Amino acid sequence: MKYFIPAAENPEQAERVYEAIAKFNSAPLSGARICALTWPHNGIMMSCEIGSQAPSYYGTGSESVVAIFDCGNLYKICTENRGVLRGEAILAGKGDETPPTYFVEGGA
Repeated sequence: MKYFIPAAENPEQAERVYEAIAKFNSAPLSGARICALTWPHNGIMMSCEIGSQAPSYYGTGSESVVAIFDCGNLYKICTENRGVLRGEAILAGKGDETPPTYFVEGGA
């Protein structure tokens, strides 16, 4: 899947939004962008994908995942009210998770 940010009108806007979200969350910028992630939380397997709803467990309603950042020892999963416009991102610990799925450069 080719990299995108939900609601961005073009690749340049998507990049500006991604960089702003990274800065707001003190997340490192990386050339490799995460598309989807699966991880265990309190014995439940959670999963999310850019453009799809975040797990209901986190109380985000119908908000879509906008960005996922690899922050070394954890992932930060950002929705409108959890890491994009306000609030703290959803935190997913690393360890037993399956490897993230990355966007493919030039993919469809």
